[in-house]
Amino acid sequence: MSVRVEALCVGLPKPFNGAELSAIDKRPVEGKVMIRSFGLEGDMVADTKNHGGVDMAVHHYPHDHYAGWGEWLGGHPLLSGPAAFGENLMASGLTEEQVRIGDRFRLGGALLEVSQPRQPCWKIEHRFGHKGMVARIVKQHVCGWYYRVVEEGEAQAGDPLERIEAGHDGWNVSRLFAKLYDPGHKATREELEDIAGLERLSAEWRTRIRRKLGK
Repeated sequence: MSVRVEALCVGLPKPFNGAELSAIDKRPVEGKVMIRSFGLEGDMVADTKNHGGVDMAVHHYPHDHYAGWGEWLGGHPLLSGPAAFGENLMASGLTEEQVRIGDRFRLGGALLEVSQPRQPCWKIEHRFGHKGMVARIVKQHVCGWYYRVVEEGEAQAGDPLERIEAGHDGWNVSRLFAKLYDPGHKATREELEDIAGLERLSAEWRTRIRRKLGK
């Protein structure tokens, strides 16, 4: 499977909520950009406690969801521009149900591996000025995901994002997110054991699951 990346986006920390900073406001890069183990060159993280690191190097939020958000919000100017949800990769044709934990994708000279869903936070609602967005993400599992960078390399807008290796069978991003965050799809102990054993799931999430299991 291959889709076209419409834009690669980066941002720097800016005042967001009083004294708090955020780099959620990202803009497309012109020309080639180097994708390194920490993410796209020129991109930074403000909240290093909850964001960033090798397992959250590159953020992908499906552009496929923008239309549904537009209907739900009754329109919003952010949805007419790039990276409304602070994503690094802007592309259509891949959603949480189609992407598995551990899937590997070639983008230009870089090799990316799906590491975890994105956990939604209040910053999305603050950015859009609309309450209830996090609850909708949890209910519909439209969370987006992160990649770790297996091989560094350059990429640019227009490059294909091509899946070259399948990840963990049975564990797409949507299902994993639902089992951990949607009360209507609460994971059984057996499912939690399965999740804890997903070798390509981010180390932090696996540790979190082991704690739930009392390990």
